[in-house]
Amino acid sequence: MPADWIWGLIGGLLIGLGGAVFLLANGRVMGASGIIGGLIDGTGHKNAAERLSFLAGVLLLPILLNPFYQPFSTNVTDSVAVLVIAGILVGIGTRLANGCTSGHGVCGISRFSLRGIVSTVFYIMSGGLTVALFRHAMGVI
Repeated sequence: MPADWIWGLIGGLLIGLGGAVFLLANGRVMGASGIIGGLIDGTGHKNAAERLSFLAGVLLLPILLNPFYQPFSTNVTDSVAVLVIAGILVGIGTRLANGCTSGHGVCGISRFSLRGIVSTVFYIMSGGLTVALFRHAMGVI
């Protein structure tokens, strides 16, 4: 099995485990956009330490695993402008959908949430259409 598939499997298992632990410990779904959004807009000030520790784990675990990691090609664009615009559009999309891939996709689908399933179907379709448009029709990425 290629190394990139193994790393993807390990990452998926860790995200699922993190979502399960978060739900069991807090009784709430682990949605990264909600965790970050609560820090930004101030609605999560009561559990800011919990939110910050979650984000620290998200940022520090890849650094800790880096010595064991062998890079592989992702075919991501070299254009910083395209990456920045893509990040902004993803942020807007998570606000419009009231959640992100971790909240709707990982935690929502695993709980058989209709809202999570529908949201996931729509953001996967939107991502596919965006790639088709920007890569194949416009040649941007």
